[in-house]
Amino acid sequence: MPSALARFFKLDANKTTIQREVVGGITTFLTMAYILFVNPSILSATGMDKGALITVTALASCFGTLLVGLWVNVPFAMAPGMGLNAFFAYTLVLGNKVSWETALGVVFLSGVFFLVLTLCGIRERIVNAIPLSLRLAVAAGIGVFITFIGLQNLGLVVDNPATLIGLGTFSKPVFLGLTGLLLIAALEVRRIPGSILIGILATTLLGALFGEVKMPDAILSAPPSIAPLAMKLDIMGALKWSLCGTIFSFMFIDLFDSIGTIVACSYEARIVREDGTIRGVKQMLGADAIATAVGAVLGTSTTTTYIESGSGIAAGARTGLASVVTALLFLGALVFTPIIGVVPAFATAPALIIVGVYMFKSITEIDFTDFEVAVPAFLTIVMMPLAYSISTGLQFGFLSYIVIAVASGKARRINPVMWIIGVLSAADLAISALT
Repeated sequence: MPSALARFFKLDANKTTIQREVVGGITTFLTMAYILFVNPSILSATGMDKGALITVTALASCFGTLLVGLWVNVPFAMAPGMGLNAFFAYTLVLGNKVSWETALGVVFLSGVFFLVLTLCGIRERIVNAIPLSLRLAVAAGIGVFITFIGLQNLGLVVDNPATLIGLGTFSKPVFLGLTGLLLIAALEVRRIPGSILIGILATTLLGALFGEVKMPDAILSAPPSIAPLAMKLDIMGALKWSLCGTIFSFMFIDLFDSIGTIVACSYEARIVREDGTIRGVKQMLGADAIATAVGAVLGTSTTTTYIESGSGIAAGARTGLASVVTALLFLGALVFTPIIGVVPAFATAPALIIVGVYMFKSITEIDFTDFEVAVPAFLTIVMMPLAYSISTGLQFGFLSYIVIAVASGKARRINPVMWIIGVLSAADLAISALT
C-alpha cells in the first residue's frame, strides 16, 4: 500500500519513487546553491547587510521552493533571480540612486501586480498563446544558454577581446570538470539513476584529492540575523510615477524568464498535456508572484523559478517531493553555511551542460523546413546565449513570429494576446536600446 507521502505527491501516477525524488531534489540544490553566495555579493553593493542577505537568500529560496512543491506538486525550485538581482543593484539603486528600501518596495509591488494578473488568468493566457514551435524553441534555447553558462563556470569558454569568447586553458579544474562531464555522460548512457548527482560528488572528491577543493575550517555556524533587512521595504516610496516604468521592467523580465523556465522544464518533467498546455501553470505563476512579494518583505530582489530545476528533473524528479527536499536543504544550509562552498563550480558545471543536452532535444520536434516556423524558432534559440538573456531571446522570437505572419498574409492567425506580447516586447527592446 502506498505511503501517505506517496499518495500526497502522487508518486505512482507520476511513475516515480521517493528515492528518485530525493536524488532529484539534492541534485537541484547542488546546482543552484551558488545563489547563496552570489546573491549576497551582488545586493550588498547597495549597502545592504551581507550577512543578513545570506540568511534572507536561503529563506526566500526555501519558501518559494516549498510553496511550488506543496501547492503545485512540480519539481521546480525558486530563488532570487540572477539578472534581476543585478538590475536591482546596479541599475535601480546604484544607477538611478533609488534607496534599497524603495527598491524592495518596487519588487514587492511587481509581485503583487503579478499575482493579480495570475488570478485573472492573464499570465496563463500568455503562456497558452505562445505557438508550440516557439515553446519548443524556448526549451532548446535555454538548453544552449545553460550549456554556455556551464562551459563558462568550467573555465572552458572564456572572454576574448578580439572574438568576444574563446577557448580557455586546460587547467586542472577544467580537466577535472571534463572528467566529471564524461562520467555523467557514461552513466546516462548506462541509465544509472542519479547519474548527475554521482558526477557532481565524484568530481568534488577528485578535486579534493588534487588539492582543488579546500575543506572548511568549521562545519556548523549560527545563521546571521535578518533584522537589518526584514520589513525594511518602502512601499509608499515606490508608489511614484517615476518608478512605474521600473515596476513594469521587473514584471516584464520576471514574466518571460519565468515562462521560459516553466515551459522548458515542463516538457522535461512531462507535465505538458497533449494539446500543448501545461498542467498547473496558473498555480506555478501564482507561486512565483507570491514568492517575489514575500522575498521583498524578507529583504531580497525578485524570486523566480530556476532553470537549474532541470538538473533535478534530468536526475529523475517528477513531483513536488523533490522541491520539498531542495527547500529543506536551503533551510539546512543556514546551519551548514561553512561547507556550502565545498562543491566547486567545476563540479556543478558538467551538470549544467548535461541539462542543456536534455533541453536541446526538443529541437527535433520543430519543423525547420517551414521558414515561417524556422526563423522565429532559430532567433529564439540563438539570441538567448548571444544576448545572455532568456527574455531577450523570447522577445526576438515573438516579434519575428508576428512580423513574418503579417508579411505572409496570415495576421488573422495571430492570437490577440500575442499582439500584446509583441507590443510589450518591442517597447522593452526600444527602452533597453535607448538606456
